[in-house]
Amino acid sequence: MNTLVALIKRNCKLFFKDKGMFFTSMVTPMILLILYVTFLGNVYRDSFADALPEGVTVADEVINGLVGGELFSSLLAVCCVTVAFCSNMLMVQDKVSGAGNDLMIAPVRPSILALGYYIASFFSTMIICLAAAAAGFLYLLNAGWYLRISDVFCILADVFLLVMFGTVLSSIVNFFLSSQGQISAVGTVISAGYGFICGAYMPISNFGEGLQKVLSFLPGTYGTSLIRNHSMQGVFHEMADTGFPAEVIEGIRDSVDCNLYFYGDKVGLSAMYLILGITVIVLLGVYMGMNRLAGSRRVK
Repeated sequence: MNTLVALIKRNCKLFFKDKGMFFTSMVTPMILLILYVTFLGNVYRDSFADALPEGVTVADEVINGLVGGELFSSLLAVCCVTVAFCSNMLMVQDKVSGAGNDLMIAPVRPSILALGYYIASFFSTMIICLAAAAAGFLYLLNAGWYLRISDVFCILADVFLLVMFGTVLSSIVNFFLSSQGQISAVGTVISAGYGFICGAYMPISNFGEGLQKVLSFLPGTYGTSLIRNHSMQGVFHEMADTGFPAEVIEGIRDSVDCNLYFYGDKVGLSAMYLILGITVIVLLGVYMGMNRLAGSRRVK
């Protein structure tokens, strides 16, 4: 246990000591927030206005709340995974510098080394994502705050679970990397592509039926939907209280992926948590198994 704690402290210190790695991880969510507000805000606002039936009007404050909730949820859904790949670069850098070989020579089980990387990366990613969430909350205060205290806690729980998923996913991918060039290539691909396949940049409901069915198998899709549900739930309650037709609200929920369907069957929030939680456990088991197998091969 003492060895694991020492490894976690060592990895966290190295991450925060590397100003380039830390600054890149920290500034990415802020840049995304600015880009989302600048370029996607009007797109989301127009899509909500077009989705309203003819003759139905809605206050600008409610529209701003809807747009803000979607932007906020998109930011967190992407950051929880992409930042994990940045904070988990230490695993690969140790291979490049040779520090990983030194650690393998020490009397430490490979599973403990792997767990040390995972937990340290989780802590680093969580700190940055909480800072991104705080920036998002400040944005919602300005755009339109409809969150209840229960929604805030649910969002934080969603971030916690999605960071666990992003960290274990990055741990498995980074396990196979061994050079600085590979780190840059994978980071670029993940940053550019993950937002699309998880429904953060564009709701999955806008894709073709075939692609929707494919994306419904990806756990990140449900992580995005969880954060989006809790970020926009307060606005939907406000709309219902002001007399909005239930079918209109349900249509908006469908259009922004608050409602997800698996081959025509609606997926509930509890099922989304279950899918994401089981995925984290399975992937963590795979990651630990890969390191044990690699360690046994080195011994031979």
